[in-house]
Amino acid sequence: MTRILALLLLALPGFASERSLWFDTPATKFTQSVPIGNGRLGAMVFGGVEEEKIVLNESSMWSGSVQNADRDDAAASLPEIRRLLREGRNAEAEKLVNEKFVARGPGSGSGNGKDVQFGCYQVLGTLRLAFEKTEGEVKGYRRSLDVSKAIARVEFRRADVNVSREYFASAPDEAIVIRLHTSKRGLISFTAKLDRPERFTTVTDGNSGLLMTGTLNDGKGGKGVSYAARVDMRTKGGTVSAADGSITVRGADEVTLFVTAATDFHGFAGRKVADRVALTRNDMTRVMGRPYTMLLRSHEADYQKYFERAQLELGPAQPDGEFISTPERIKAAADGPLDPSLAALYFDYGRYLLISSSRPGGLPANLQGIWAEELQTPWNGDWHLDVNVQMNYWPAEVTNLSELHQPLFALIESLREPGEHTAKAYYGARGWVAHVITNPWGYTSPGESASWGATTSGSAWLCQHLWDHYLFTRDEKFLEWAYPLLKGSARFYADFLTESADGKWLVTAPSNSPENAFQLKDGSQSHVCMGPTVDNQLLRYLFSAAIQASEILKTDLEFREELTAKRARLAPTRAGSDGRVMEWLEEYAEVEKTHRHVSHLWGLYPASEITPDETGELAAAARKSLDARGDASTGWSLAYKLNLWARLGDGNRANTILGMMLRPTGETGFVMGGKSAGGSYENLFDAHPPFQIDGNFGATAGIAEMLLQSHNGVVRFLPALPDAWREGNIRGLRARGGFEADLYWKGGKLLVGVVRSTLGGPLKIRYNGKTVDFETKVGESVRLNGSLERVSR
Repeated sequence: MTRILALLLLALPGFASERSLWFDTPATKFTQSVPIGNGRLGAMVFGGVEEEKIVLNESSMWSGSVQNADRDDAAASLPEIRRLLREGRNAEAEKLVNEKFVARGPGSGSGNGKDVQFGCYQVLGTLRLAFEKTEGEVKGYRRSLDVSKAIARVEFRRADVNVSREYFASAPDEAIVIRLHTSKRGLISFTAKLDRPERFTTVTDGNSGLLMTGTLNDGKGGKGVSYAARVDMRTKGGTVSAADGSITVRGADEVTLFVTAATDFHGFAGRKVADRVALTRNDMTRVMGRPYTMLLRSHEADYQKYFERAQLELGPAQPDGEFISTPERIKAAADGPLDPSLAALYFDYGRYLLISSSRPGGLPANLQGIWAEELQTPWNGDWHLDVNVQMNYWPAEVTNLSELHQPLFALIESLREPGEHTAKAYYGARGWVAHVITNPWGYTSPGESASWGATTSGSAWLCQHLWDHYLFTRDEKFLEWAYPLLKGSARFYADFLTESADGKWLVTAPSNSPENAFQLKDGSQSHVCMGPTVDNQLLRYLFSAAIQASEILKTDLEFREELTAKRARLAPTRAGSDGRVMEWLEEYAEVEKTHRHVSHLWGLYPASEITPDETGELAAAARKSLDARGDASTGWSLAYKLNLWARLGDGNRANTILGMMLRPTGETGFVMGGKSAGGSYENLFDAHPPFQIDGNFGATAGIAEMLLQSHNGVVRFLPALPDAWREGNIRGLRARGGFEADLYWKGGKLLVGVVRSTLGGPLKIRYNGKTVDFETKVGESVRLNGSLERVSR
């Protein structure tokens, strides 16, 4: 058997893994530029020849301020809203919700919150390098992003001179670093400027530096977050002069520029900053005191300690895939079959984006990660709690980036105290709640419209990430920390539940099936309802998590018993007369059959109460629901459907969805309806449209889900392998229970599977209809062939 395994390993596919995005022209717009980031600082590199434009970001560049958007008397209207709902008068109930039960004041500003208290995530500024014009044709232009090293490059040749520029965002040195080099000496000449659209002052700082400072609007007529951004440089040869808020370099051999930035944001995460200007100076002094090679090495080592944990290779590769630019590759994907190596690159890109936008101790990745070019970022660049911020973190555990989950946990913790006020104000309930949207200022109130803002399950969905992290890591110290959050959330929903109209179930009311509408018998439309399916699924999960956590921690027996009793009375997930999963408690007619949200399938993914193996009829109903919704949709919705089809074990359908995500998209499209507007921009940013990063993260998780699943106590090998991925390997994926897996396959069949146990304990593996059980020790590796027979090294 050992010899057989050795021969198998020699035959394993080994593809030249293309881990770079590249372009043969400079970017002319944001969605053509390439992102770099260290979790807090970000930049978008345009790569212009005559003028280089670098859009700069800092994760805490938020306008707005702490506010109380709760209506303190809202709970007085709750009995009447519920009475109307029980009587089937949903439209009247929704009218009352809009009058008495939404946010106080402008809320999020209807997604335009830059100048209201809710605030908006904003661009830090733009660094512009205007180069001295040179005669001669530009040849061999290449702009690239190496996602294996987190380095962007621009290279071209002009008048027999090779020009190269290198860019990276260093986490160890808290700086963006840019190196300019030419093959001949004395040819680097440019003027550097630093600006933003409003609220800034830029001055020269010494002989070679720029300092930009300003203060954002707090949304109530005063001063909000103050920021500082600093640029300085180190040159070899040439001259440097400063005047009128700009720096001019003449005749240098080589130049290394540095960008540091900070705000005085004193929110729930990030560095506590007393003097933002002094902090940027200290960061600059440190980074300028280190040689470039040392900066590069420390950056690469820091980044690769995350990135190299997982590796995916898919084949057969497109013969000329590595020789055509990224925009050409996605055009080719639209015109023909999806190149498996492009799917592998997309998987790597998603991990790259998460590492670059979410680091322990910082703010979580927002709707655009950390990359924005506007003052009024779409939908405020905030954290949406009805799928979007959660989707950002779907890849965190399974792709071996567990620590990067921490910023989301910090966000959850920050919402507990304001969420307690909201719970009492609106529902007279204990515990804490958050609705649909939030920001760094602890916003937990409903949205400003009942059509979407009455969704009450945002905090329950957030708490799923706490329990799921425990399932992957079995970290009891973490569970001790997280349990008060789980308990507080469960406490709220246990208080919030009320009798359904027929007295059969305990249900949430008022609530929404996120952003979706239904039709009443009189032909009117409504969004507000009792007990939508997603709420029932979420609360079953949350109550179960809180019950199990209390058992593990040996606490709260009485509360555990209350949750157990109330969980038993939650409405089950049911199929309707049309064979589809019911989205609401009643079989309402749909207003928009192809609606982008598929919230009623939450029990299929990310939860696992619906599975083909254990609940076959519901899995079939979920398939019918997805068929009826249709494949075409917005970017993040496509990503969700990719995961759902993977859970149903349909790899070919999942790969079809992935192909739709990897086709080119335009700048505009029919965004909010059922027609497909999603796809990829030229830099592989996901298109809602506009750009939303959740689709990138969701698709990365979906690719992992096609190859490895671990729920309900079973680790599944290649559960949704598409026919197109005939050969490949995935290394370093994580499974619940403290396991890590490597899988190798050829001809669509498993050759070798290796599972490493980090914690020891029982391991159940399923592949191709066969299931095997093992008892593992800490550090032990289980090696299996395609028949799930154990083999030695």
